[in-house]
This record gives sequence, structure tokens and C-alpha cells, in this order.
Amino acid sequence: MPYTIETENVPIQLWTSPDGLESRAADQLRGIARLPWVFKHVAAMPDVHLGKGATVGSVIAMKEAVSPAAVGVDIGCGMGAFRTNLTLSDLPDSLKDVRKAIERVVPVGKGSHRDAVVGRPGLYLDDRHRVRVEKNLQQSRHISQAVLGSSQSEKIMKQCGTLGSGNHFIEIVHDEEQRVWLFLHSGSRNIGKTLADLHIGIARRLAHNAELPDPDLAVFLAGTSEMELYRRDLHWAQEYAFCNRLTMAALVFRALQRGFFPELQMEESILCHHNYVSEEIHFGSEVLVTRKGAISARKGEMGLIPGSMGTRSYVVRGLGNPDSFHSASHGAGRRMSRNQARREYQIKDLLEQTSGVECRKDGGVLDEIPGAYKDIDEVMANQKDLVEIVHALKQVICVKG
Repeated sequence: MPYTIETENVPIQLWTSPDGLESRAADQLRGIARLPWVFKHVAAMPDVHLGKGATVGSVIAMKEAVSPAAVGVDIGCGMGAFRTNLTLSDLPDSLKDVRKAIERVVPVGKGSHRDAVVGRPGLYLDDRHRVRVEKNLQQSRHISQAVLGSSQSEKIMKQCGTLGSGNHFIEIVHDEEQRVWLFLHSGSRNIGKTLADLHIGIARRLAHNAELPDPDLAVFLAGTSEMELYRRDLHWAQEYAFCNRLTMAALVFRALQRGFFPELQMEESILCHHNYVSEEIHFGSEVLVTRKGAISARKGEMGLIPGSMGTRSYVVRGLGNPDSFHSASHGAGRRMSRNQARREYQIKDLLEQTSGVECRKDGGVLDEIPGAYKDIDEVMANQKDLVEIVHALKQVICVKG
């Protein structure tokens, strides 16, 4: 059951102890709750932590308004899990070559493909995936011209099927029955951030946002041209992020089939966003729900909640809790900033905390050390009324940017 924090406007429903909530994140949640468009209450997931403008791990329902900062700058960021026909015993004793094969076919960090991979014959695992990706890329010509120069158009094509950096990853994991899954986390790459920054800037200049205590929480109002343009770009970027995950999954599957497992097949797939906007009905009212670092968890809906590169991740089924606006956490959530993690930990700590995982173990990923994240098992315990665990996944390979 959540804790309640009262404010002068709507309350905050918090799925973690208030004692464990950092003061700046608490102030940020109170700032969100003060917005006049917020409906019913603000829901804060158990992985909640400070974010830009709006708190990561926040679920906000608004009446006829939406705040771009409450979506986040990595529009459409989310997860994909693909269960294969392999079992743990099918994997080779040394997994380094498998990791290197994944890294060869999926650019990481700021990287792009040399040439667009979309349209490559036989790439996609399902022809419907190919059609969906091609349609999204064709529709990119309709997004805001303020950001869509010729170089950006080319980048959109070449970054489809790339990982990015930070907490984004590609993993090979296994469940409690030793079935092998491909598990990945990625977003809308540079174009999603570019669109988000553009619209946050536009919103900040609108007259109805002039008196807000935090200009980063500026909103668009229903029925305005600014809202219409934002939602057009937003929906395209959400779909682009989804298509990016489909393309990466196809690249990895084909690489593993060619180099290691000729009989590899996909048997089940689960995909979900955790930075997005959705039109929904809650408590009898039509609202716009933003989930920033949160997944949809309607009753019976499948979802994915990752831990860190040395712990566990979970496949879950939603319980449809109305107080969370049918939502759950998007992961473990950071307990310290990247800079703090680099100050407090050393490479020897990374080696210890990622023991048994084939992954980079260098200074470039030190800020992603498991110790920088909250305890995923505690996070899961705090949301037993939001989701039920279907599978626990343990990684054996982790690729990061």
C-alpha cells in the first residue's frame, strides 16, 4: 500500500518509504502536485528519484494538458524481451565471442550504422516488424521541420537499430527454467531528445506557464496548435523507439544464428515503453497520463522491470491497481548520481559486482555499477500490489555503450 504525502493541491501516493526519498526528489514531486491541471493525485513508483523537470518514476494524469518534461527527453525509452528456443546449456563456456558478435552488429554510444539497415532482406524476425519500421521511417518527414534538416533525416535512418549509452543495454539472460532470452533497453536516440528539447522550449514561452514555480514543468493545453504539434512529434518518436528495439533484436538474432546457433528461434516477445504519454480513463475521467520511468501495468498486462548489470530483472504481469493509474516501476532506479558513483567506486568494485557476467569492466561503465542502483528486490517488494512476478531473469552477457 502506498504512503500519502499531502500538498496544498493534490496528494502524492508514494510506493516507497518517505524516509528513503531524497529531499530534492520530494520537492520535485510537490512541485508537480501543485500544477492546476494534475488530476486526482501524483503516483510515485518505488524506484522514484530526481529527474530533469519531473521526477523519474512518476505517473501524472492531467486533464486537457500535458507536460513534456513529465515524459522525459528520451521519448519512448523502454524494454524488449524475446524468449528463445535455447537453454542455458546451449551456450558456449566462453561468452566473450558472443558479446563481441553483438557489439559488431549494434553500434553503441553515439554511434550509427554506416548505412541504414532497414530494408535489408531477411533481417526482421517477423515481416510485420519490417513493415512497421519502414512505415515509421517514411513518416519521419512529417515531424517538426525545426529539427528535421537533411543531416537529421540521415541520422534517423542510420540510428535505427542502435543502442545508445547510459543505462541502455543488450543482455542475454536466462529464467528460472534456464530458458534463454534476449533482453534489451533503449530509446529514441538523438532525435527523441532533439524533439523533446524543442517542445520543452516552446512550452516554457507560453503565457499560461509564466507563473509556474518551475519553468521545466511547462505544459501544453488541449485544443492548441502547440499541443497538436507536440503530440504529433511525440507519437512518432514513441513509435521510432519501439522500431529501434525491433531492429536491434533482429540484428542480434541474425548475428547469433549466423555465428553460433543456426537453429535459434524466437518463441515469445514482450515490449513496453516507460517514457511516454497515453490517453486513458481513470476514476471515470478521460486524462492524459505521462509515465516517466514507469510502465503500464493494467490487469493481466505483461511488463518488464530491469535491475542492473549485475543483479536480476523481472518479467511481470500487471494487477491493474487504480491508485497507481495502472502503473509500476520501470526498474531499480538510481540511488546515486553518475558522478557520485565514479567517486565512490573503483574498477575492483565493478569486477566484484559483475562477477559471472560477460561484460565491459572498465572505467567507461563504472557509473553503471550495480551499487549505484537501488536494491531491485526491495523495489519489487514495495510494489506487490502493482505487479506479480512471472519470471526472474539473470544476465550472463551484458552489452553497454
